[in-house]
Amino acid sequence: MIAISSRLQRIKPSPSSMAGARARELRAQGRDIVGLTAGEPDFDTPQHIQEAAWQAMQQGKTRYTDVGGTLELREAIRQKFLRENALDYAVNEIVAGTGAKQIVFNALMCTLEPGDEVIIPAPYWVSYPDITLLADGKPVMVTGLPEHGFKLQPDDLEQAITPRTRWLLLNSPNNPSGATYTREELVALGEVLKRHPHVWVMTDDIYEHLIYDGREFVTIAQAVPELKERTLTINGVSKSYAMTGWRIGYGAAPAELCKAMTKLQSQSTSNPNSVAQAAAVAALNGPQDFIQTSRHSFQTRRDLVVETLNRIDGIHAYRPEGAFYIFAACDALFGLKTPDGHVIKSSDDWVMHLLDSENLAVLQGSAYGIPSHFRLSFAASEEQLLQGCSRVARARASLS
Repeated sequence: MIAISSRLQRIKPSPSSMAGARARELRAQGRDIVGLTAGEPDFDTPQHIQEAAWQAMQQGKTRYTDVGGTLELREAIRQKFLRENALDYAVNEIVAGTGAKQIVFNALMCTLEPGDEVIIPAPYWVSYPDITLLADGKPVMVTGLPEHGFKLQPDDLEQAITPRTRWLLLNSPNNPSGATYTREELVALGEVLKRHPHVWVMTDDIYEHLIYDGREFVTIAQAVPELKERTLTINGVSKSYAMTGWRIGYGAAPAELCKAMTKLQSQSTSNPNSVAQAAAVAALNGPQDFIQTSRHSFQTRRDLVVETLNRIDGIHAYRPEGAFYIFAACDALFGLKTPDGHVIKSSDDWVMHLLDSENLAVLQGSAYGIPSHFRLSFAASEEQLLQGCSRVARARASLS
């Protein structure tokens, strides 16, 4: 047996990826699984983006490109930031990677020394702590309470900062809660960060366009311009344009950081997929009506699921401001027993009960740092969502 490095022992497989794989495995066994774990739109990539990929292949754009992305893609990203976020970057302040996750990974690998701290507000996307650990850093979790909309509060940020803090990692709209910071809330956090110039900000804006009820999206470098020179703004085409499998993400930051990230990427994946880059250019530069259509569909589904779940005794579903997840409290069920006598003690137990008794796959809140909740994706058809809610109701009714 080959010895596996201690570095890998610090991390665990992505719970969301594992849950999706488990649902597919159970379906293959013939079980009628309703899977509401997916972190991706259920729509097809818009036709004009698919056609751009085909044209790129026909034009021979299938070879290596610059490691950090083609000039055409980085210019399209530059224009996107200017047009949508009022942020002006030079082309050498932009880097593209194989998904937004790689941008997060590259940034932390390039900047952390052993013991450096990364402040990660909870609930958090499952990969943030593990990538930090892989980069020899120390995740510092700060819980955003439900009564605060699951958002980081300025006083809590102030208390979490130490001389070893290197990054604050924000995700808005948030996976799993859908919490979305307002301009005023970002300004308040910015006032704290101004007092600590050694702390940089990494903001994952991948759900930027999936924001509901007419809310304004604002990213922190836009809300607090003084922080732009120590902010890495991350985004991608995955969620907005239904391009998860195309694997194109990007970041904008001071040129020195982008240069370091590109250097690291040159020794891992090298350039992002060349054809996917051409498709991403078409997504960013082309018609944007798809975004409005999908946003409307997601908001309708959100309202349906929230209202249905909140009729179930012991379940409280928060109405997300963005993204496509319901983060529902299930702690009122703790202490109850399943028909076989198993006591529900955590969201892990509740999620397993849903899978075992009702063939419903959702995700436990403990994976996101909030063990009293569970996550359900509404990136599915209304029929599937209603089936899922019915199964939650039946699973709840079986507890005593």
